[in-house]
Amino acid sequence: MVSVLQIPRTILYGQHSFQKVGEETSKLGNKALIISDRMMEKLMYVEECQHLLTQAGVSSVKYLDIDSEPTDTFVYEALDTLKAESCNVIIGLGGGSCIDTAKAVAVLGTNGGSISDYMNSRKIAQKSAVPLIAIPTTAGTGSEATDVTVITDIALDIKMMIKQPGFMPAAAIVDPVLTISSPKNITAATGIDALTHAIEAYLSRRAHPFTDSLALTAIGHIMESIRDAYHQPQNIKAKEKMSLAALQAGMAFSNASVCLVHGMSRPIGALFHVPHGISNAMLLPVVLEYSLEDCYERLADIGNIIFHDTQGLTKQAIAQKLIDEIKALCVELSIPNLKGWGIIEDLFLQSLKKMARDALASGSPGNNPKVPDEIELMELYKLCYDYQFSSQTIKS
Repeated sequence: MVSVLQIPRTILYGQHSFQKVGEETSKLGNKALIISDRMMEKLMYVEECQHLLTQAGVSSVKYLDIDSEPTDTFVYEALDTLKAESCNVIIGLGGGSCIDTAKAVAVLGTNGGSISDYMNSRKIAQKSAVPLIAIPTTAGTGSEATDVTVITDIALDIKMMIKQPGFMPAAAIVDPVLTISSPKNITAATGIDALTHAIEAYLSRRAHPFTDSLALTAIGHIMESIRDAYHQPQNIKAKEKMSLAALQAGMAFSNASVCLVHGMSRPIGALFHVPHGISNAMLLPVVLEYSLEDCYERLADIGNIIFHDTQGLTKQAIAQKLIDEIKALCVELSIPNLKGWGIIEDLFLQSLKKMARDALASGSPGNNPKVPDEIELMELYKLCYDYQFSSQTIKS
């Protein structure tokens, strides 16, 4: 097998690397569209970005109407601004929703069509996208280093996972200082999102040596620092490790792909508007226990990185110990189950068939060590609804 690793052409990482945004942007264009949200405006990140751009001789306009999960509506509104203002470079500033929206705008800005055209590679971006600089303000999605965008088709209630080289940002600026402002619930959700990316990249049928190295390193950083980042929001050392881990996990899953957790997660987000990181966390222990017998050796590899007391344990025991640790982490980080999130059970049960079919259509479940059929997926969704992280165990 020939291994391929695709990442942004330029990655700036470290405290205060955000201060380089003007310099980096000026290499790519002279008028920037900043795609962000109202929270980033309130935190003054947008204003600081515009100030840094001005210092570098780059003019800018902004689109700030993104609200929670990215939709095709946001994409088309921001695209209209790009065209009306004749912008030739884009900055995605914020969480994964802002960056994913920016990726879609960058591709449509030069290749045209609707964003749904690119689903399942029906349309391939032949022309270079508008240059994009991705600047995450959370440590989780890794979107700054992936060629993936996830956009909800409002009309069809489908979260489209679109993966093509054209969606890769030209540059990423990863400044851990920007993540200090994240509320605890966002730190938890994005942190377990990054953990899910790394674990699924390592378990994926498409994993290779490059991605294995990135994934295992990311998992080690996350498990070492996520609790401190959650309980001590000002702990910059923990935030640094989480930002680096999210970046590494993003590079890993962009090249190895994700698996069953992500396949099941997207329909939950589309239908019940659960943030992506939270829905991944809700599903992760359930999917790992379902997959256990088909990937216990790989799970044991992860366990041996995290634990220092595995001598004498079988690989199956180390794998189960890892899953138990992830369940304990979900409890500590106050991750709810689907019922606890407030999803009405009758509506959830009525949606099972659509969710299972949409999950399978995404292609991600096919990368999982154990691949479910539609009926098995429906049963897994049922188990997830009222799953108790503290005690429940699923037999694969």
